[in-house]
Amino acid sequence: MLRSWVVGLTIGAAILFAADDVVTAVEGTVKTVDKGAKTVVVKAGDGTEHTFQVVGRTVEHGADATATGSKDVFSGLKEGDHVVVHYTMKGSEKTAEEVDHLGKDGLKAGEVVVQSVNRGAKTVTVKTAQGTEETFHLAGAAAKDTGKGLEKAGKVTVYYTEEAGKKIAHFFKQG
Repeated sequence: MLRSWVVGLTIGAAILFAADDVVTAVEGTVKTVDKGAKTVVVKAGDGTEHTFQVVGRTVEHGADATATGSKDVFSGLKEGDHVVVHYTMKGSEKTAEEVDHLGKDGLKAGEVVVQSVNRGAKTVTVKTAQGTEETFHLAGAAAKDTGKGLEKAGKVTVYYTEEAGKKIAHFFKQG
């Protein structure tokens, strides 16, 4: 009996730790930035507010700060910014892993139809509105998002940057 309880506890702990590593995304508008507390509050389109811890590994894309090579995520965040925050969760604490700026001066966007996903190579091949085929390399958060049915999504909006002649997809929005 004790042995089965220990096995059950071990499996349960493994599931909990695996769940902590899941990256989720929220799209919304930055409501507050608190550099002292190292938090950012984002108001989602449905009106819910999400508070995220910003840590040393948090990466920012599409802002003036990243263009200048700043490692301080807070230097590029301001109230009113339209962002997507990719985060992990432990307990009730949400940790921002990546902050993608959308809109003016943010990531580029394009309407595409997904043709194929190569998880091993971390690439997605798409067909553009002009009918050409293009391959996007997947950034960390986007690579994790590909497990959410991207191959069957059909038409999506891809948010991306261009680095060293390659298009790097950071976020896919379905619908």
